[in-house]
Amino acid sequence: MKQIKLLVLIPICFVFSIQAVFSQDKYATKHTVMADGHPIAVWEKSVKDPKGIILLHHGRTWSSLPDFDLQVEGEDLSLMDGFNERGYSVWAMDARGYGETPRDDTGWNTPNRASKDISIVLQWLTDRTGEKIHLWGWSMGSMLSQLAAQAFPENIASLTLFGYPVRLDTVYPKDEPEGEPPREATTAEAAASDFIVPGAISQKAIDEYVRHSLEADPVRADWRYQDQYNQLDGSVLSMPVLLLQGEFDPLTDTNMHAALFAQLPNGNKQWVVLDDGDHAALLEKSRGKLIDASINFIEWLDK
Repeated sequence: MKQIKLLVLIPICFVFSIQAVFSQDKYATKHTVMADGHPIAVWEKSVKDPKGIILLHHGRTWSSLPDFDLQVEGEDLSLMDGFNERGYSVWAMDARGYGETPRDDTGWNTPNRASKDISIVLQWLTDRTGEKIHLWGWSMGSMLSQLAAQAFPENIASLTLFGYPVRLDTVYPKDEPEGEPPREATTAEAAASDFIVPGAISQKAIDEYVRHSLEADPVRADWRYQDQYNQLDGSVLSMPVLLLQGEFDPLTDTNMHAALFAQLPNGNKQWVVLDDGDHAALLEKSRGKLIDASINFIEWLDK
């Protein structure tokens, strides 16, 4: 019988504008947070008297709403709704060049710039709620979240890294492109590429994900100075950390997860493998297990 595999070793910012935004057939609230003069779109789905506050960060290609708040009639796919149902208020930010966050004047994003943007949103949320924040990153967003946690740990209650796409002993080469960013069009094939486990998600849901992803992010965001990822170092993470890995995720490396887990200095750490899950487990049949693992970890910390 398959089961969840659990390894346990017991700058100042301002709100620029707020507006209600229609997220398919449910409402999210859009806030604009200024990060060193640049507007960052932050989406909110809150509950009354929340048990805690979670901030989500998306991956390489698609922005927050397709990834974290997908609404498909007759199906429960929204991660934000799932966390709300467990009593947590949830926020999700669009990085520069994604969704409702414009590119800056350079046209590029960089890991260090993105991690500082995360820290500014975390500070804004802490000032707003009076609480430290549970930071939750998917894929490239897990790498950016780790960088933010290393450099700006003060407002982070816990860190969850899902779909962590770093290989063991990876060294990122110098990455200093010149000229204008390519601004390549995104494709339906790319939007559907993470759904690899047969029967894990309906074709209707895939089609809706593809449609909303292309609408939200018609142009691929451009990154440079990705050698800044060489700063990733689990040994300096001071907060509790959860590693979430899909059993069939082709982008994750079990040896890297083992090495990172061993590096983590805080004894409050868990590593959970989602059986039958892949890189898009948050939108598939493994969604419930992913939510359980995320919330169980947070609530385990409070015991």
